[in-house]
Amino acid sequence: MNFETARVLADAVLMEGYALYPYRASSLKNRFRWTFGVLAPRAWAKSSANEPWWLQVQVLVAGPVERIAGRLRFFQIERRHADEGSTITHWDEGVLREVDFVIEDGRTCVPFAFDGGWSRTGTEARERRAIVGDIVLERERVSAEDLLTKLSIRVENHTPWSDQDAPRDRVMIAALASTHLLLGVDSGHLLSALDPPAWARNAAICTNVRAYPILVGPEGSGDVVLAGPFIMQDYPQIAPESAGDLCDATEIDELLMLRTRTMTDAEKREARATDARAAAIIDRADGLPAEWLARMHGAARSLSQGEMIPKLPPLAVGSKVRLRAPTTRTDAQDLLYAGQVATVVELREDVDGTTFLGVTVDADPAAELHRWYGRCHYYRVDEVEPL
Repeated sequence: MNFETARVLADAVLMEGYALYPYRASSLKNRFRWTFGVLAPRAWAKSSANEPWWLQVQVLVAGPVERIAGRLRFFQIERRHADEGSTITHWDEGVLREVDFVIEDGRTCVPFAFDGGWSRTGTEARERRAIVGDIVLERERVSAEDLLTKLSIRVENHTPWSDQDAPRDRVMIAALASTHLLLGVDSGHLLSALDPPAWARNAAICTNVRAYPILVGPEGSGDVVLAGPFIMQDYPQIAPESAGDLCDATEIDELLMLRTRTMTDAEKREARATDARAAAIIDRADGLPAEWLARMHGAARSLSQGEMIPKLPPLAVGSKVRLRAPTTRTDAQDLLYAGQVATVVELREDVDGTTFLGVTVDADPAAELHRWYGRCHYYRVDEVEPL
């Protein structure tokens, strides 16, 4: 178990959406921030229903289990206020907070707290609200025969808050932002939540709420799990061509870098004044060597053991299949259709020669209508079970 090897991925989760291109505080994109992993104060969340105050992660461990460790990570928000006429802009900065814990047998609670404060430097003032919360932990053996253990982690925000009618923007100073968890075992094997082995699928039902655990590390390893606020596949990787975090993992690095380099001098000055992290992105883009830009221009990773000849599926139009939850894609809709019976209505190949099955879901009342005007759901051959 080594959390440091997973830190680069955890940091990418932490920084997702922190500041978006063009990285200026005045940009419309950056006026509504903290869209992932927000846990608001319990009192406000229960009255407003705009943001949750807790999340839950449940995972399975197979084999003899000794030490199970975890780390909660989130941003405590530091609000920057600027005097009227100042060149400094209002902005919320994220202060990284980490809480380490060990999951023992039974049920335990680990409280955490971080101090608030107020400071002023020149025309700038900084405000932090004290944060308090609990990590509720439970470890239970669910199958003695298979040596299967279930881990439950619930993170709660109990920061005091009295103004129930306060708008979200004001409450965010008392929230946990970009909340995520790392879990690791020294022995045993953490099981995939997306594609558990068949023998463990019915052994214990895991309920994950506002956090989605995935295996991280070398392919096939099972000693570290990252539970983030959005769905990812097991064993994600940072592209080796990337020159650094751009706070937008859904965007194309090359495109963002080129756009950032073409910002005006005035726009870059405002971005640098927005936040130290935004300033670092601007500086990196300006100083990026040409060979790094060339590296970003394109890469192919769809090969399997060097095989480039597409294999035709043992299926045809009209075949019945059972849909599986894909392990190489991260479309949340696919999880809803997992286990459904579908009909193959067409076969397609993409530019790489990969064969896709166009299907309609039999239980969908509009399936016949979808077939009539050609609207399909597309699956790879290995993502369905022929019936």
